[in-house]
Amino acid sequence: MNLRLPLVDGWFGGEPSTLRGMVFMLMAGFCGTLMGASVRLLTSDLHPFEIAFFRALFGCVFLAPLVFRQGLGLLKSHRMRLQAFRGCLQGAATMIFFTALSLAPLAKIAALNFTAPLFATVLAIVVLGEAIRSRRITALIVGFAGTMVIVRPSFAGLDLGSALILVNAVTLAAITILIKIVLRSDTSVTTTVYGFLFALPITAIASLFVWQTPTWMDLAWLAVIGVLGGLTHLLFAKSLDEAEVTAVLPMGFAKLIWASIIGYLIFAETPDAWTWIGGAMIFSATTYIAFRERSLKTSANEHS
Repeated sequence: MNLRLPLVDGWFGGEPSTLRGMVFMLMAGFCGTLMGASVRLLTSDLHPFEIAFFRALFGCVFLAPLVFRQGLGLLKSHRMRLQAFRGCLQGAATMIFFTALSLAPLAKIAALNFTAPLFATVLAIVVLGEAIRSRRITALIVGFAGTMVIVRPSFAGLDLGSALILVNAVTLAAITILIKIVLRSDTSVTTTVYGFLFALPITAIASLFVWQTPTWMDLAWLAVIGVLGGLTHLLFAKSLDEAEVTAVLPMGFAKLIWASIIGYLIFAETPDAWTWIGGAMIFSATTYIAFRERSLKTSANEHS
């Protein structure tokens, strides 16, 4: 899908494609971190489940013009059951993630979220039957060791927020595998739309048990969260449109930097050394796996 974002294209249209992709990935990480900070601020007034519902609602509103412009044919799916299951998981993951945001420091959340690709690799081996090689095993061991560094061997750092982030990472890994499967027959735009559509009723039902009517100020913050979430998705997709995954993936580590800065300025949070060390280990492992897989696919294509 060739996404057109006039504003950012105007800023960086004259730059090389790879550089644009890297910049878009940095911007996606920044917008995502700002969204997380906004959710953290709003949880003092509204329950995370209710915020997740409005996030799904604003996501549907955000995507509605795209559906109207391209027609209802965009909603045609050859794997509707998997789309529904994946959308429900996305709704659950959003509620888990927003709950974690109300409990754990932003930098710690950013670091532990790097484990999602590691769990996705394990699930790809188990579910999709992908080959397991010694270098990949080593990278997985390093990545999960980084997780233990963050939560500490004594599990002194494994608070409820950290535990929820790890559960969220496993859920995101399952979503990643399901996306790989549905994209064999459905488009990425169709998959994105159904992700929000099926997340909406799940989060709506959950929010009924904790409902509190939002004020006008709350609604303004919810709108900000919706816009930032939409921008994060679009900038991430734009980044992948412009450059190879392996070229832009290292920029993802900037999320830990953004989270540290924003967490310090807004919430007076200072990440400890364990968070930085563990985050670097996890991110290095996931980056290596991505580079290794690209190398193997390139080699296979050359010999085919």
